[in-house]
Amino acid sequence: MRAPRGTRLSGNRMPAESRSFQLTSLIAVLPGDGIGPEVTRAGLAVLRAAAARHSLDLRIEEAPFGGAALEALGAPLPPSTRDLCMDADAVLLGAAGLPGPPPANPALRPEQGLLDLRALLGVYANLRPIRPLPGAGEASPLREENLASVDLIVVRELTGGIYFGDKQEGEDAAADLCAYNREEIERVVRFAAKLARQRRSRLCSVDKANVLATSRLWRTATSRLVADEFPDLELQHLLVDAAAMRLLTHAADFDVLVTENMFGDILTDEASVLAGSLGMAPSASIGDGGRGLYEPIHGTAPDIAGQGVANPCGMILSVAMMLDLSLKAPQAAREVEAAVAAAVADGARTADIAGQGPAASTGQFTEAVLERLEKSKDGSA
Repeated sequence: MRAPRGTRLSGNRMPAESRSFQLTSLIAVLPGDGIGPEVTRAGLAVLRAAAARHSLDLRIEEAPFGGAALEALGAPLPPSTRDLCMDADAVLLGAAGLPGPPPANPALRPEQGLLDLRALLGVYANLRPIRPLPGAGEASPLREENLASVDLIVVRELTGGIYFGDKQEGEDAAADLCAYNREEIERVVRFAAKLARQRRSRLCSVDKANVLATSRLWRTATSRLVADEFPDLELQHLLVDAAAMRLLTHAADFDVLVTENMFGDILTDEASVLAGSLGMAPSASIGDGGRGLYEPIHGTAPDIAGQGVANPCGMILSVAMMLDLSLKAPQAAREVEAAVAAAVADGARTADIAGQGPAASTGQFTEAVLERLEKSKDGSA
């Protein structure tokens, strides 16, 4: 069994990847800000139901994070939250951010806590799958033929690039350094290539090699690695502006896309249109161990916070990714995905994807998923 919280073994915490023999999995839950607590409650309800069905022994502990932690403890990622996340087998995150202009001091920005958490956990590969669900695509502004057969995943490098580079900020001038080394590029491309090999063996690398030095290194490093280690893959290079266009016109042509930090952030928000709404898209951030960080890709949406209308689909599907990747329960993950798809297909849709039909509340959508998860016991979901 897991050592109690606070216990140290040989003076150090045991890395999550070394605890596969333990029966209890610790899940660190960071509800965060805005709609974060609402969608987190929905995700936890589904996680508990799936765990009960598959006899998964979970210990769930919540901790303050983001703006909530800033207001309560003076830091977006306080020491107690850091310790919990380092002890955990997986981290579930709602959202982080406060309305209004960001403070001048980066240490007082909720988003800085997110960057620090990613670096702390060493989760360099951010996986963002895009698969339109029957019914949800009706909310997309794209034509139906542009959504047919779309099943892609973006692998975004998460701990390097312009978000983590040196910064200079003043009243009249500012600078953000975008820097990558070959090792950082190769490890995320290798991750994406292994994923492509498990899917349809097509890998698209996105860069801006006609302008940026970092992108030229990205392209040469990617070409060399794929030729040396994954010669069976079909590799394509696309400039980011061309990729942005093709995501909306020929998305079904893509299998796995791999790109740097900022490009991945922007492209996946764009690609959420394919799924019908930003609220539909999940994500998983993975490093070299089994521990992962799981969160929907949407933000805090302060304009609808507390109204019970937020779409929990992205969070629930992030829970499915956690079940698959960190908790090693792929059957439970597939059941959650099927329950979400069945709920949407049967008309349980929050306001962002409801179109002209009736809109479900956050709680009503969650209950619809739980009902279909329960029905999957007899294969009827």
